[in-house]
Amino acid sequence: MSNGTAAWPPPRSFWTDTFPEKTAGMIRPHLFKGVVPASTANADAVLDGFAAIRRAHAAGREITANARVYVGEEHRPDLVDKVLAADGWPEGGFPTWMQQRVGAERFSLVLNTLESVNPTVAARLGEFLGSLIDGWGLPAGGAELVAFVGNYSGTAFGVHEGYENAFLTHYGPGTKDFYCWPADEYRKLTGGSDPLYGDYRWLLEHGEHFALEPGDALFLPERVFHVGRQSEFSVSVAIPLYTFPDAAIARAWIAPDLLGALLVSEPDTDAGRPSPMQPLSAGPDELARRLTTVTAAAFTTAAEQAQAAAEAHAHQRWHTVLSNGGWQQTDHDLARDEAAAAFADADLAPGMSVAVRAPYRLMVTGEQAFLRGCETAADPAVLTHDLVEHLNNGPTTLPDDPKVIAAIRTLGATGGLTVTTTTEETE
Repeated sequence: MSNGTAAWPPPRSFWTDTFPEKTAGMIRPHLFKGVVPASTANADAVLDGFAAIRRAHAAGREITANARVYVGEEHRPDLVDKVLAADGWPEGGFPTWMQQRVGAERFSLVLNTLESVNPTVAARLGEFLGSLIDGWGLPAGGAELVAFVGNYSGTAFGVHEGYENAFLTHYGPGTKDFYCWPADEYRKLTGGSDPLYGDYRWLLEHGEHFALEPGDALFLPERVFHVGRQSEFSVSVAIPLYTFPDAAIARAWIAPDLLGALLVSEPDTDAGRPSPMQPLSAGPDELARRLTTVTAAAFTTAAEQAQAAAEAHAHQRWHTVLSNGGWQQTDHDLARDEAAAAFADADLAPGMSVAVRAPYRLMVTGEQAFLRGCETAADPAVLTHDLVEHLNNGPTTLPDDPKVIAAIRTLGATGGLTVTTTTEETE
């Protein structure tokens, strides 16, 4: 590998030295050649995620991961059921199969939340994400895997702006041509910030060009405009890093929870007592006064409790994302549900070996345990530091301790554990 990446995943020195140098302090796009070994991920491995989405569709299961189909720049939701319900493609024949399904020579298939349906790719690219977190930092919203599959002549979203830092990993077999523009230059060239569709070939000569080959990874800084183009079928996977604005986190999570708790108006309580009828002749002033009193009191108390609420949210968010291997948490995670079901089928007994599934992490803090983005109650006297460390580092033989086995069974419901041996295998 080149550009200073001598091992997989990239070592810490890559993130602390090479990466900032090549990207001018993480603000310029840069193509890192040969970063992802073919043994880590490839086009067929990515398509296994699409097969999982199709399997869930056939079973009528609700999942967060989804497939979007485009012909040219036209979004074709009418074709999604067709490609999900059709018989599978022959080995090596996916491009032709897809062309026949959509009735077009060129197509684009976008798979969101791939990490929730493709455990192999999630684990292998999770090694990359883990090294990024260790060397660069934690994205507070986690990361996602988004696959771009097809032979499209241009990204279906047109020339558009990326709002978060991201890496685009490429698996071929064809080469992808990628073009980038700084936000200020794009505005000067186009007169605004809106995406550009149609014939934008004139714009390409003003962009910075990168030719992505299998195994390459392109760093795309936040607020950079970009578009991908290709003439041959290929598969790429983007890894956007969700670092939500602090104000957005406060607005979406902290403030609603805090004010909701302060403004509870249960029946048969003082706060739940209905307000009196308001005389029509008095106008809205008295109602405004009453509402002002309640609102001001809530905001005053909220300000006093803001630090504790922010600390509690940060604690939970931090451990949720880290325990999930850095991936975002999703409600209907097919891979998690299937892993939890497989673990539930195992009849746990002393002598069996279990381990934390890669790339997830078991974290115990106080009386809370976090694993694969899920939180459960924990007894630190049972889930000791040594036991947690052993589970995270590899197979651990279960002791003849009902409390430990019960705790492991509870953790297994998160989908973050796997049975590695049975008692017969250890005898």
